[in-house]
Amino acid sequence: MPTTPRAASRRLSPPLPLAVLSLALLHAHGASAQQPGSLEGPLTLKRTPLLTETLTPAQRSQLPSLVTGDRISGRPDLETVVEGNATLRRGPLAITADRLEYYQPDDRAKATGNVRVNQAGNVYEGPELELKLETFEGFFNNVRYRFLSTGGHGEAERIDFVDSNVSIARRASYTTCRREDFPGWMPAWLLTAATLTTDTEENEGVAIDARMSFMGITTPPIPRVTFPLSNERKSGLLPPTIGLDNTNGFEVSQPYYWNIAPNRDATFTPTLMSKRGLNLANEFRYLEKDYSGSIRLDLMGSDRLVGQRYNEARAEQLQKLNNGEIALKDLNFGKQPDSSKRWGLWLNHHHDFDAKALGLDSLSANININRVSDNDYWRDFTRTPTLAQRQLPSEGSLNWSKGDWSGAVRALRYQTLQYNLSPVVPSYDRVPQITANYAKYDWHGFDVSLNTDYSRFRVNSILAGQPGFDLVQQSQPDGDRVFAQAAISRPFLTPSSFVIPKLQLHATSYNYYLPQSSIPKVSVNGIDYVNGMPYNPSQLYFFPTSSNRVVPTFSLDSGLIFERDANYFGRAFRQTLEPRAYYVYTPYRNQSMLPNYDSAANDFSFATIYTENAFSGSDRISDTNALTLGVTSRLIDPGTGVEAVRFGIAQRFRFADQKVTLPGVAPVTDRTSDLLLGAQINWTPKWSLDTLLQYNPDSRRSTRSAISARYNPGPYRNLSAAFRYQAPSTPTATDGNKSIDFGWQWPINDLWGDKGNKDLGPGKGEGGGRWYAVGRLNYSLQDKKLTDGVLGVEYDGCCWIGRVVLQRITTGQVTANTRIMFQLEFVGFSSIGSSPMQALRQNVQRYQPLRQPTEAPSRFTNYD
Repeated sequence: MPTTPRAASRRLSPPLPLAVLSLALLHAHGASAQQPGSLEGPLTLKRTPLLTETLTPAQRSQLPSLVTGDRISGRPDLETVVEGNATLRRGPLAITADRLEYYQPDDRAKATGNVRVNQAGNVYEGPELELKLETFEGFFNNVRYRFLSTGGHGEAERIDFVDSNVSIARRASYTTCRREDFPGWMPAWLLTAATLTTDTEENEGVAIDARMSFMGITTPPIPRVTFPLSNERKSGLLPPTIGLDNTNGFEVSQPYYWNIAPNRDATFTPTLMSKRGLNLANEFRYLEKDYSGSIRLDLMGSDRLVGQRYNEARAEQLQKLNNGEIALKDLNFGKQPDSSKRWGLWLNHHHDFDAKALGLDSLSANININRVSDNDYWRDFTRTPTLAQRQLPSEGSLNWSKGDWSGAVRALRYQTLQYNLSPVVPSYDRVPQITANYAKYDWHGFDVSLNTDYSRFRVNSILAGQPGFDLVQQSQPDGDRVFAQAAISRPFLTPSSFVIPKLQLHATSYNYYLPQSSIPKVSVNGIDYVNGMPYNPSQLYFFPTSSNRVVPTFSLDSGLIFERDANYFGRAFRQTLEPRAYYVYTPYRNQSMLPNYDSAANDFSFATIYTENAFSGSDRISDTNALTLGVTSRLIDPGTGVEAVRFGIAQRFRFADQKVTLPGVAPVTDRTSDLLLGAQINWTPKWSLDTLLQYNPDSRRSTRSAISARYNPGPYRNLSAAFRYQAPSTPTATDGNKSIDFGWQWPINDLWGDKGNKDLGPGKGEGGGRWYAVGRLNYSLQDKKLTDGVLGVEYDGCCWIGRVVLQRITTGQVTANTRIMFQLEFVGFSSIGSSPMQALRQNVQRYQPLRQPTEAPSRFTNYD
């Protein structure tokens, strides 16, 4: 912080007493005065240690002691007695009292009568104090105190100061409830203890023989309680969480946090579930100079849910047999589980290497592992890092870059979690994938790029015959692919127009296996042969083959930008009109015999209608002879540049039928695509509207539509609503998928006219005594049921917050997980119950917690 020369201050001050001057000189070691004219060059701002948050013992020993008061007496270099408005200050320590005695030889101060001590923002008040200033050793009788970092305060019969960081309060109390000035005031919650030890350096408070009172209810004596003094990390037991849901039953978790080092920590969380058993979760995090990551391992030695689920399926089958719904030959109990042990492993690691030693610009490695014990893990454990994912990727990669070149070596494998009522098609593993890319911009006016990829695709043979295994989609379970794409473009850009011609060349080479259905059989003497081998219809045959494909693509992107000043609803805007034309020509190449490892149809949207290829991935290059026309208009605030309104419309016109398709998908023969219309309105920061309509001109019906709106007039006030419609994918379906989505966070007090909210700043709420409703509901109009939902209420009691939240997560076509969470948070101290914060953040759009960690206050915010 810059300092100002004293001569710049014109305010007069009374002359200092001799004792004050002598004390200041005695402690101001090494001070020097600068003579006029000794400055060299102009004044410059420099960092200064004068206003640092913490002082070292060496710095404290050199600080001067300043004493003021109505009457000062004593002996030089021995003692100083100050009476009446006595003040003694040294660095971050300030003492005021009716009478103050300071003994210089042992640096000891005695204060009596209305004593107030401010030590780096922490305030202590009482009738009697004895303290060594430099070491901060001493005691304070009948003291009231308040801590700066948390705002917590209390009273004690006596406080013993061990040093500047550690103090021990006897028969003490502690609360963060704001003290009210009326007789008989009692805080909403109060911690009392025989001894209360606080250590600001370790950021820990320890209460011995403690009792916790809340709303007049007091707990039995607790032998030992620890709590943080700020938002910094500390080792110890975290607050237990208690929950109730239909899958786990009543559950209790008791986390233990281990602050190993400033850059390493671990959390151990045993969870006891009344319906299932004991689950152990362990997470280790690390952040080193060159690498970082986390490891989580969940282990459940015996899960009663596994056997229960098998017995329920068995009983259901027997009941159907007794009712005559199925025959004896159709009786199927499913496979009895071999073990009820369940586990999950999640690992993330990033490592940066010394790239300069190898002549590279950057070199890094990533490892990501996601593995679980069984197919039902995603349904039974809904609070894991992969959260209801059905295909779990595990991969390792080595990434490099040098100049305009970059590349990676990667291995990727999937674990597919199958569910009989909703099977999924497993993705191909890539073991390995090697890429190299080159990009050069503005090379003599041209943009040049080259992307190359070698991938070895493998499908897990165990999946053959299992639910989700589709031999049509996965016609080549094994194969190698080499892909290269070269592109060159020449942008012609002006402030009001752009024309970008672009030429691409796609080259692909495959080595793969054809299934037996694609290989002709030859009969010799009544025996069928396939490629010279006797044919056995009970076996699957795959025969090696290879193929190549080279496809050129030409595209021409062009557009104009018109601007004018406009005024709508009394508001000035800069209005634009931006027509765009995009032409693509790709000749037809027969690709029906090529495998399909990673290609899928692009979603039809404004982001994909102006692209060359109708497919993602590299196995299909669409034959295209089409022109896309579109226009966008925007209203821009000329003062801020913020976009208030955007309207867009686009449509693609084909000059030839599409011939390249995905397996089992019919070609597109329409000469005109669906019409895309979209609008985004952000008229003010308080509300916004976003709409999208995909309209089919032939059927004169909407193929897809979505509209969403948000209203956010202030902190902790947010409403959102959305309607989505997707037309049926099959002609036989009568209706598409329709859903509505509502989300909210709103003070309930507003509903009965209580507008007494206070703006306390970000993350501090709006004052005590206020209720808030929070939630999100996703309802399927097609199925007439709630798919996912969160419904809750929060109460801000100023120094405590209560939350009750009900959450429903769909885990299958006929199953759902429902749980209720209760939490009582004592602000600045601790919390009990099951925290719903993760569920609220994930589901409620723009949710704002009533309390958020903020930067610790400076000692100068409470400076005497």
